Amino acid sequence: MLDIESLKRIIITQREEIEEFMERENIIEREIDKEALLKFFSYPNILAILGVRRSGKSVLTWLLMRDKKFAYINFFDERLLSFSPNDYEKLMQAFYELYGDVKYFVFDEIQSVRGWERFLSRIRTTKKVIVTGSSSSLLSGELSTSLTGRYIGFTLYPFSFREFLKFKGVKLENNWMYSTKSIAKIKRLLEEYIKIGGFPEALKFGRVYLQTIYRDIVERDVVMRHNIREVHAIKELALYLLSNFSREITYSRLKNVIGLKDVHTVRNFVGYLEDAYLIFQLRRFSPKLKSQILSPRKVYVIDSGIINSVAFKSTKDIGKILENVVFVEILRRISYSFSNREVYYWRDRNGEVDFVIKEGNKVIQLIQVTYELNDENYRREVEALLRASKELKCNNLLIVTWDQEETLKENIKVVPLWKWLLI
Repeated sequence: MLDIESLKRIIITQREEIEEFMERENIIEREIDKEALLKFFSYPNILAILGVRRSGKSVLTWLLMRDKKFAYINFFDERLLSFSPNDYEKLMQAFYELYGDVKYFVFDEIQSVRGWERFLSRIRTTKKVIVTGSSSSLLSGELSTSLTGRYIGFTLYPFSFREFLKFKGVKLENNWMYSTKSIAKIKRLLEEYIKIGGFPEALKFGRVYLQTIYRDIVERDVVMRHNIREVHAIKELALYLLSNFSREITYSRLKNVIGLKDVHTVRNFVGYLEDAYLIFQLRRFSPKLKSQILSPRKVYVIDSGIINSVAFKSTKDIGKILENVVFVEILRRISYSFSNREVYYWRDRNGEVDFVIKEGNKVIQLIQVTYELNDENYRREVEALLRASKELKCNNLLIVTWDQEETLKENIKVVPLWKWLLI
């Protein structure tokens, strides 16, 4: 049973541990406008920082709060397994006894405990609150239902390539893009980034740690959170989706592949994996919502390192990996710029465009991704862009490759991935 003194010991030891971590580790300033983020952080609003586990959410909250007096607790702690709704009042009392009158509160992984929705609804009117979580349903479900829109959601992703370079201690000097030596170094580091990905702990401990992250996502954030009985089936489904990233899927086909009887179960399972930020489903662009819903979707993975460490790959398709890197970077830029942009893919009977960027009612950019633009694929890649450009009335056309840069006669810009990631 938890009492106030026990809670105080947990609060203090957690704080000591993270303060030691912040002092000991190579903490990378994330490429996020923290001032803009903090502007959303005013009562009665709640700031919800969400994202895949081990992406750095806790560290980001400490960076946001470093100049402020704040109370902090991480509910993903075995000492808090018995925490019940009756303990919230004790928790607040413990905070006040330790820190006095405090207005800033950080609740890490709060979805791990029961009754958090009503607790936050009660204190948000007089306190400034940050919550973190590894479940997107905090926004689409629990939080929105309980707080009737009085929250701001922000999604954090693993390191971008620019943040990866910071971790490696690489500083981009002025005019570095004109240096052959600098470009060669950046390309070598990009190969490493694609191979190991952007999870901070994977960069520290190596690729083997990615398998631990993957296992924890599936077992803790999916199986345990949703009380799934068909454990083998959802593990098979996760592995299948990771091994078939950037390809179209349908729930009925997945049902047959995995051997589940009910297509609704498959839809739920895919949703749970997406809810945990392991995968993303990309809808096909259509002006008709019904067509978007019924069309096949493409699946992408949160991090290329997880693909390389976990997925079954019979052949090395570097072009698909580049496509996944570009997709996650698009999501990262949308989140970090606090924009309302949306991303889709486009297809007609003759081909497809990888990414359609839409803002409001207007398509603002079309992007193709291929390892190399050559005689074999030039017509396919370019003509699909031109057809989509005509249909969607968008002339901002881009092809991202590994190392080519030019402007085609069709007024299509071709940009190398290393440059696009560092724009």
